[in-house]
Amino acid sequence: MQEVIRGLFRGAKRGVMTSKKGHNFYKGNRTGSMGSHTKHGNYVVDLEKVRTFVVPDMAGCELKAYVSHRSDKFKADPCTAESFVVAKV
Repeated sequence: MQEVIRGLFRGAKRGVMTSKKGHNFYKGNRTGSMGSHTKHGNYVVDLEKVRTFVVPDMAGCELKAYVSHRSDKFKADPCTAESFVVAKV
């Protein structure tokens, strides 16, 4: 009976399973694979699976990428259904 109670306490002490705890535990980060493993242990990258980002040409744009912390603060009016409909038309 003591062994059962001791086992319950051991299970209760366990927290979240991470890669630092547990043997051969790999959680992953939901990014998916970019290729496949060969039978010789190598990895072949499939260029169809590689993520590519299409960035527009910003050469003539006058907008800046960041907002300065020294910019003036402003308060926007609360958004209502009427103001939203008027803005769309």
